[in-house]
Amino acid sequence: MSTSLPVINPELVSVLKRLRLGRIVDTLPERLVLADKQDMTLDELLLLVLSDEVTRRDSAAAGVRARTAGLDPSMRLELWDKTAKVTYNKRLLAEFTSLRFIETHRHIVILGPVGVGKTFIAEALGHLACIHGYNVCFTRADNMLRRLRQSRFDNSRDAEMLALTTVDLLIIDDFALEPMTKEESRDVYQLTLERTGHASMIVTSNRDTSEWLAMFDDVLLAQTTVDRFKNAAYDFVMEGESYRPRLKPKLDAVAQSPQAPTPKKKVHPRSRSRRRNG
Repeated sequence: MSTSLPVINPELVSVLKRLRLGRIVDTLPERLVLADKQDMTLDELLLLVLSDEVTRRDSAAAGVRARTAGLDPSMRLELWDKTAKVTYNKRLLAEFTSLRFIETHRHIVILGPVGVGKTFIAEALGHLACIHGYNVCFTRADNMLRRLRQSRFDNSRDAEMLALTTVDLLIIDDFALEPMTKEESRDVYQLTLERTGHASMIVTSNRDTSEWLAMFDDVLLAQTTVDRFKNAAYDFVMEGESYRPRLKPKLDAVAQSPQAPTPKKKVHPRSRSRRRNG
């Protein structure tokens, strides 16, 4: 026999809303029933109810940080398809999920062929960082370099570079796909110089770090940048079949219908009157 939930006093609801605690009302009836069953003291019940609110606010804040970071909500570790034929160092990934690499200002470079899930893992770690209160920025390398190039024309480069260098975790996707100009090479050098030892980066690439040298316009900048980065970074190599087919959108079986209903043919009002008079 189900227990009916207690009705919350409207005055209490009003007070909670004035204190911006209105969401507590959503779970308060269930919590009151639980408190009665477990003979909770008043302070235990208060702690339980307020802990629910803290959890809700933390979750909402993490969601805001993830959206601000530009992270794909479908790329989270709990959504990774473990049946995928992709190999990687699981112990190393477990270490990354502790987020100690952010605390110690270390980088991660995720290497592997096209489609094995490098972006997925990078974004998943970004989501985890957001949950733990870190500010994250996700960007494709080409978009980042384009924004920096354009910022030179509207005098916003300092602000753009400041945003990239001060965020807790910067995720750069698809780095070194194509050769960089002299200005782009300098931008990457400055970014690496200012973040290494101060804040973490996750960089995904189809090319090994040794191949990055050829992507820079200046040999000396290339050697300095790559050497500085890779000696502060964990190497995470992924190999196997493409993971992308698993991300392909599929029509929900519930939404499928064997045959679409045939739309009724609209009859003009005049046609109706002719039929009646005919």
